[in-house]
Amino acid sequence: MVGEVRERVRERHKKTAPDIVDFELPDLAPLGQARDLADGKTAAIGSVNPRPPGLVNNLIQTAKRTLARSLGWFVRDQVEFNRAAVAYMDRDHEAMVEYAHNLRRTALEFSEFRRHSIEQFEAQARLQAQLEEFGQVQRDLLASWAKWRPAYEEQVERAEVRFLHAVRDLEANALSREDSLRAEAKKIHEDYQAALEKSAEEVHARFWGEVEKLKADQERQIHTELRVLRRKAAAAEATPAAQTATPTTIPAPQAPPESGFDYARFEERFRGAEEYVAENQRFYLPHFAEAERVLDLGCGRGELLKLLADEGKTVHGVDLDPEALAAAREKGLEVTQGDLFDFLAAQPDGSWDGVVCAHVVEHVPPLQLARFADLIHAKLSPGGVCAIETPNPRCLAIFAGDFYLDPTHQRPVPPALLDFLLRESGFGQVETIERHPASEVFPEIAKMDENEALRGFRERFFGGLDYAIIARKL
Repeated sequence: MVGEVRERVRERHKKTAPDIVDFELPDLAPLGQARDLADGKTAAIGSVNPRPPGLVNNLIQTAKRTLARSLGWFVRDQVEFNRAAVAYMDRDHEAMVEYAHNLRRTALEFSEFRRHSIEQFEAQARLQAQLEEFGQVQRDLLASWAKWRPAYEEQVERAEVRFLHAVRDLEANALSREDSLRAEAKKIHEDYQAALEKSAEEVHARFWGEVEKLKADQERQIHTELRVLRRKAAAAEATPAAQTATPTTIPAPQAPPESGFDYARFEERFRGAEEYVAENQRFYLPHFAEAERVLDLGCGRGELLKLLADEGKTVHGVDLDPEALAAAREKGLEVTQGDLFDFLAAQPDGSWDGVVCAHVVEHVPPLQLARFADLIHAKLSPGGVCAIETPNPRCLAIFAGDFYLDPTHQRPVPPALLDFLLRESGFGQVETIERHPASEVFPEIAKMDENEALRGFRERFFGGLDYAIIARKL
């Protein structure tokens, strides 16, 4: 194995360096061979030469080993000297190999430096030749330019004169053509505008005629179907309690039957579809996040109750309108038909975690609002949430809009009054939030922002069409 290692080292450090011109490394093979020979002799010191086997051999070998051991003290220094000399030769051979390696690397670097120097010198010579050639070309160009310049400038001047004459002619033709095209385009535009207006008027008249016809047919069909359904519901769901009900303290948010006013159909048309109402009432979900039992006073068709039930709340609704309650029951909701005051009075104190009342207090006689707030406070558990929404009388747009459209409205309730009544009943953390900005419904109000003087007026008198007041029982 040692011999194989040495052969690989010799192959790696060859005598010559063929990639370096005029350079030859010293041959270290003889030095290695001498070192190997000395090393072999050193290893053989103290050993006994082998002989053919037999009794005589055994006696002779025993005598030799005895003699070798008896002379060991005498030759010990010589043996140690021989081994030290071999070790020295080993280290010297290794140093020579390293020296040859470093010498070859130095020669390689010097050869590379010489090659780069020759290449740079050759490149410099080529660059110098190119510079001389370029100088000659430059001198030839300057001489040619000096010779051709007068004729060239004369040709340029004549070309500029011809170009200016051509531009003047083109400009005159373009102006003449523009006038004729403008007159022709104006006539075509006037004819097209007249035809378009005539066609638009005809299409508009036909469209609105068809719309009015479809609208009348639809309203007639819906009205007929609603009346049939109401008659069937009244006949099928009438209860003794409903037949013996006493007059309500809060006027029903519907006209009495003898008035001939179909309040359910009126509410369906002007309040909006259930999907629209439900999306609008998602506003209250975060306020009842911690409530487990929620009561909706004036629940109508149960849009908010359905949202709360989907959140895992225990909900109940109260309303006077049997048709609206039928729609709520179709959603699987628990609702009661009856007077709000009577229902609240019958509930145990502290039995509800939240009470919501949307667009009901404007139907309540003003002097009954304080009692209404007291009842809600009594039925809420400590920390319970009360949410009331009603039209905002601070927004003048409601008086020109929908408030007086509903004949069952008593009067608008100012937010300051409702805030006062709730605080007097024992509520705290009362917060008033304006909803449904009037500028989103009436574009004319939004235009007030364009005028600096009217912007403050709009913010003061044309804010939210409704307001919600949120309060917690202390």
